[in-house]
Amino acid sequence: MTTYPSTYATVPTEFITAANGITFAYRRLGQKQAVPIIYFGHLTSNLDNADPRIMDALAAQHEIISFDYRGVGATSGNDAETIADMAKDGLAFIKALGYEKVDILAFSMGGFIIQELMAMEPTLVRKLILAGTGPRGGEGISDVVRLTYLDIAKALFTFVDPKFYLFFNSTDAGKQAARLFLDRLKERTENRDTAVGFGTLQTQLHAIKVWGHEPPADLSVFTLPVLVINGDNDRMVPTPNSYDLAKRLPNAQLHIYENAAHGALFQYHEDFVKRALAFYAA
Repeated sequence: MTTYPSTYATVPTEFITAANGITFAYRRLGQKQAVPIIYFGHLTSNLDNADPRIMDALAAQHEIISFDYRGVGATSGNDAETIADMAKDGLAFIKALGYEKVDILAFSMGGFIIQELMAMEPTLVRKLILAGTGPRGGEGISDVVRLTYLDIAKALFTFVDPKFYLFFNSTDAGKQAARLFLDRLKERTENRDTAVGFGTLQTQLHAIKVWGHEPPADLSVFTLPVLVINGDNDRMVPTPNSYDLAKRLPNAQLHIYENAAHGALFQYHEDFVKRALAFYAA
């Protein structure tokens, strides 16, 4: 069995060209398996935005793969303009890797994308974790544009990463969790990914705004096991959306972390990993 380097901070970036002509940048670690975990990241995330504590811990028992969306980081092409197009790209990437079945960990915008992908390829996903996300047309999803710009402006004035405000509560515990998370994202010191530009932010926010106004999907057709995770004070994708997802997905479990926001899985990464490993193994 092939084993990939065991830390996300040092694993090399690989490249593969899919049938759609896009050359995807990706990283994988853990022992190669027939069913890997594919990580779908958040708004404007590149490979360096995956939490190394979560990636390393999951890789102890699974093969886990992160990738850059089209036009993002080191992946080729222009930014996908719709959530559906991002889903088509994600599907092309998974097929290029040769997998017939995958498990998914999807955070925030990644959760929007994977819902569209499953509608396109209903039998591809075996088990799914949806963190800090919501359904198409869900409560307050289209408002993420306004909130994101406000918090980016606040971050510029206070000289911090916007995720400090977007992902975490403004409590002492939230601020401490934010600092620790942002420090973890800096652990990789060599061969870091290409920075994400403002144009990508604009394009992805527009895609989210449109998706947030679209009619809800029939989620009852997805009978696979789903674990829904969020904090009790998610401002980006309001927490009621997690309750909505769990109610509309027939085989869903729900866990809401107290005193946490959008990035609850990063704030409580040790507990999240335990839950994720148990869920994937069940």
